Amino acid sequence: MRLLFFIIITVPFIACSQQSEEQARLRGSITPQRAWWDLVHYDLSVEVFPDNKSITGTNVVTYTVLDEFHEMQIDLQEPMRITRVTQEDKELEFKRNGSAYFISLKTKQKQGTTQKLTIQWEGKPRVAKNAPWDGGMVWQKDKKGRHFIATANQGIGSSVWWPNKDHPADEVDSLDMHVTVPKGLIDVSNGRLVNVTKDKETATFHWTVKNPINNYGVNLNIGHYVNFKEINPYQGEKGPLDMDYWVLDYNLDKAREQFKQAPMMMEAFEHWFGPYPFYEDSFKLVEAPYLGMEHQSSVTYGNGFDNGYRGRDLSGTGEGLKFDFIIIHEAGHEWFANNITNKDVADMWIHEGFTCYSENLYLDYHFGKEAAATYVIGLRKNIRNDKPLIGKYGLNNEGSSDMYYKGANMLHTIRTMVNDDKLWRKTLRGLNAEFYHQTVSSTQVEAYLIKALNLNLEGVFDQYLRTKDVPVLEYMLEKNTLKYRFTNAVAHLEMPITVFLDGIALDLVVRSKWQEISVPQNSLELIVPKDYYIEQK
Repeated sequence: MRLLFFIIITVPFIACSQQSEEQARLRGSITPQRAWWDLVHYDLSVEVFPDNKSITGTNVVTYTVLDEFHEMQIDLQEPMRITRVTQEDKELEFKRNGSAYFISLKTKQKQGTTQKLTIQWEGKPRVAKNAPWDGGMVWQKDKKGRHFIATANQGIGSSVWWPNKDHPADEVDSLDMHVTVPKGLIDVSNGRLVNVTKDKETATFHWTVKNPINNYGVNLNIGHYVNFKEINPYQGEKGPLDMDYWVLDYNLDKAREQFKQAPMMMEAFEHWFGPYPFYEDSFKLVEAPYLGMEHQSSVTYGNGFDNGYRGRDLSGTGEGLKFDFIIIHEAGHEWFANNITNKDVADMWIHEGFTCYSENLYLDYHFGKEAAATYVIGLRKNIRNDKPLIGKYGLNNEGSSDMYYKGANMLHTIRTMVNDDKLWRKTLRGLNAEFYHQTVSSTQVEAYLIKALNLNLEGVFDQYLRTKDVPVLEYMLEKNTLKYRFTNAVAHLEMPITVFLDGIALDLVVRSKWQEISVPQNSLELIVPKDYYIEQK
């Protein structure tokens, strides 16, 4: 999620500039110690000790050997530490370089075989300073003074609390989690609850995920929860879908009312994007001690059971108060972030641009196209145009936080250029089908959109994703001639734009070179619709 509402939030993420170049490369690139093996399964066992804010655990990593190699990189951030690694009952040696552990394997790593590795770890994980933006573990107390604990680690990485292959390009195919907490507390994690095992002092919750999942989407939520669900399963495009809600016991009545928006969300997004991607794992909204995040099949919620973003309308138009921002935005990530995941965080705009735009499409479905356009155009006031939306590859480096609002407005501009809502919907659904449960690059997404829409968008993507500049439409009216061009633009930018001259529609294809057309003598007023995210002069 990590929406940088910069008027309120000023805490930055850990950026490449705050890391050593070596650590940025180890975290953000496909190192030789990562490239030779493919994740299959994590069997993650965690015990949480709230009183001293520590955890211990075991992670059994199942993987397929792609190439013979005998050193493996596993990531775990300080002050956490790996204490023991074994394979086939043999204890293995390892060395540490910052957050990267390099494990020397003894068993022959034969290409095509499936192997297992067991990692034990412990420590007091980094406490989140301002979750979910500056993340880690959240150790809070609820209104009754009881433990209320969660993880939120998209920016800083899942290795802040558990050892794993902490790079987005390789998603694990499935996951089991066994979370042990003190008696009286409940853990809610990803997927479906298999069973609960209790003894005198603790309870262990076993959750299972059947679908591929990104590392940062794996989460713990621990508190005095109560559970409710839809009386009848949601009837979605792939059949009945279980939709479960977990909230603190004293918030049950408020949640029953506010979470009525969840089926509305599901209906709208299945319409626009295609079937919910994780029917096997169900859908959950889980109350958390911070604003919220897009943990796969375990979407966290902390928006105060109110519409808007903490009661505010990010667009300033009134349209943003028609829905609960966290329910809609974070659930939108189930399609963009969890179904389609960036291979490199430099392409994070795929997650945030499309998901910010999903708020607009929710409004479109339930409140109409005009309300949707008003909202997304209103979001422009939050755009800073400080740097490109795409960051530096291989260095765990994100682009501008404009990836939200500018990304959404780029997509709204493309929809306007297409001027065919049936084709637009077909393309968004096709995108989720084409890259179903996959990690992708921006280049792949761009190529798909260009082909599906049959539109020359290379310059559009280069302009809005790879520069910080907004193109300026310059024009002149001279007697019976309209001259026009783009400035502040990449040389190959080309956009079909419908403008209105004295109320008459004109279809232009605007480029960086001056063009001209004949118009009625002494025309007075040229209007460029606000649906295009361009400036005019």
